[in-house]
Amino acid sequence: MKPHLRLAQLSVLLLGVMQAGCGTLSNVAPEADVPQKAQRACGESSRRTINQWLPAMVEQQSPAMVVGVIDAQNQRHYWRFGVTDSEHQYPVDEHTLFAVGSLSKGMTAEATAVLVAQGRLHWSDRLENLLPPSVKLSADAKKITLLQLVTHTSGLPRQNMDLPMLSAFIRYLGNGENFYTDLDSDNVVAALADFSAPGRAEPRYSNLGYAVLNYVLHYQTGQRADRLVQRLLFDPLGMRNSSFTPQTLKSYPLRAIGHAGSQPKFIPRGQVVPDWQFSGNMVGAGSLYTDTADLLTFAAAHLDGSGNAAVDQAIQDTLQVYYPRHKEAANIAWVTDTYGEQSITYQVGYIGGYSSYIGIDRVHHFAVVVLQNSFTWQNNLGHSVLRQMVEEQHQAAACHAATAT
Repeated sequence: MKPHLRLAQLSVLLLGVMQAGCGTLSNVAPEADVPQKAQRACGESSRRTINQWLPAMVEQQSPAMVVGVIDAQNQRHYWRFGVTDSEHQYPVDEHTLFAVGSLSKGMTAEATAVLVAQGRLHWSDRLENLLPPSVKLSADAKKITLLQLVTHTSGLPRQNMDLPMLSAFIRYLGNGENFYTDLDSDNVVAALADFSAPGRAEPRYSNLGYAVLNYVLHYQTGQRADRLVQRLLFDPLGMRNSSFTPQTLKSYPLRAIGHAGSQPKFIPRGQVVPDWQFSGNMVGAGSLYTDTADLLTFAAAHLDGSGNAAVDQAIQDTLQVYYPRHKEAANIAWVTDTYGEQSITYQVGYIGGYSSYIGIDRVHHFAVVVLQNSFTWQNNLGHSVLRQMVEEQHQAAACHAATAT
């Protein structure tokens, strides 16, 4: 067999295995359960209602889970389940740190949008002007725009498809260790030299694309994505328990420890797995630790605005739909699903031993955050809660109408 044919076959195998079996840091869309009809009496408070039905919806897939909600009255509610790990047994709450994987991309994309709002970058900027002249680019790579990178519409693959990546992924299945070290290095831009754009232009989730974005931000600003996000986003929003270098946070020793779940395939469910560490171009794509309270603060800014002009312009840019479709419409880092009259804009993250979700419904003024310290594909709770909240709102309106008559 010719070497290039063998490598092509391995790449196909790698893509299939990683999308079906792991795809850590991937954007795997949750399915929303059909909400149950509300069973409360007219006049009960929305908080009491949520307390009645939300615990029954939780199928515990992790040693710990924290759920945070913003309701239509702009009130925040939290539910806590479990402990950080079997050794320390710290009860979790809304201030417990979790690794959130690809939610990192949302923060990095919004910091990029702030730079655009400030006029330092433009969505139409192309890689041929954003990267150093020494970086070799194919004709197709030269045309990739900043907007295409942040919306996953560049055509770049999920990750580099080669034998070293396949070998690292196979090792991960048995040891849980990080297999994205090559994307973390500056070698990541080497993949652009022979990039050929796919024939059909549509969203293709790309860790590679966000690693390239991190490289671009560092070259253009002199700062890594983590520092840009801290200065342009976390500080203005008051997100004080969020960091891409979590060891600097006082709450880090009490963090939720990651556990095996659906993955790694050959590690027993519930066993502690290694933390993933990044130091280069994957920092802004997957190394964020944060808590439920900070993520609700982030969500609140997307519902009501932040009061910071540049941040609010960035939020408007990131929530705009750039590739419309019924499910998984492409925003900037966010994705939007439509269920009848309800649109849910959300992000999900999977890394090491963690799963995370943040979703908002801007029309009905709802937000939900779900953090778990187990890697599980069963990440549909956030969608289901948002759909149930609309069902509750409809019943409240019906109660009001009945009382008025």
